[in-house]
Amino acid sequence: MSERQPGPTTASTYRVPVPSHDDSTPLASEVEEHIALIQRASATPRFDPPAQTRVFVVANQKGGVGKTTTTVNVAAALAIKGLRVLVIDLDPQGNASTALNVPHSEGTPGVYEAIVDGTDLDELIKPCPDIEGLTVLPASIDLAGAEIELVSLVARESRLDRALQTYLADCADAGDRIDYVLIDCPPSLGLLTVNAMVAGREVLIPIQCEYYALEGLGQLVRNIELIRSHLNPKLEISTILLTMYDARTRLSAGVAGEVRKHFDEKVLKTAIPRSVRISEAPSYQQSVITYDGASSGALSYFEAAREIAMAGQQEATA
Repeated sequence: MSERQPGPTTASTYRVPVPSHDDSTPLASEVEEHIALIQRASATPRFDPPAQTRVFVVANQKGGVGKTTTTVNVAAALAIKGLRVLVIDLDPQGNASTALNVPHSEGTPGVYEAIVDGTDLDELIKPCPDIEGLTVLPASIDLAGAEIELVSLVARESRLDRALQTYLADCADAGDRIDYVLIDCPPSLGLLTVNAMVAGREVLIPIQCEYYALEGLGQLVRNIELIRSHLNPKLEISTILLTMYDARTRLSAGVAGEVRKHFDEKVLKTAIPRSVRISEAPSYQQSVITYDGASSGALSYFEAAREIAMAGQQEATA
């Protein structure tokens, strides 16, 4: 009697191979980093205030690199963590005012009245309705003609500085010290940006992780050195933030490597990823911090703000 041959294997006997767990895959690394960001954001309920008010100029003459986005989200993160923050919107487009839900239609008193008419800042600064501790000096389209009007004024380069220092001193005397000031500059190197750099003490440069972003960087650094030599010896480039970073591309990694090689420790460890949530938030008149605080973009800005705050503490103890 011949031996019976085995029949066809039934479907129930098939086993789908289970892939081994591999932390080195891009998706696994992204998830792991996201979890780490959530843990760090929740582990630090408050940031320690700096020893004295830190005034940041957020500048880059190239448009579309994330100046306004960086200004409003770093400011929002610092304020949510318990600090007093002032945002000065120095761009006639008024995008920072929009993102922080502060009115800035034509004719709205704001930074134009401060630097051209000499109006006191305490009459012009408005609270951000969504974030406690965050105030805004708004910009309207009236600011577009300010550079022409500034040409004929006395000490035209330092008008913002005088107004800001008076306001900061008044706040300190009243027991309500401002911890951080972030000045959002227009995408140019004109008189408005010069006013910002004379008023500032530190420059925060957002750099988009694309090749064109590197081309104008040398000119920006030279202009900062000129202002430092002739108008504001206290000004220094203290912070570089990589924006629109895409870990999947060699281009982003290459640009990040070049920037880190030239600026070393001034470059924050945190890079801001490309994020739909970051792009969506301004259409709802919000920062991404308040729009979707658990998104990768919001968590990255929280981490960038934490690095900035920690750098301030290290300087205070040095």
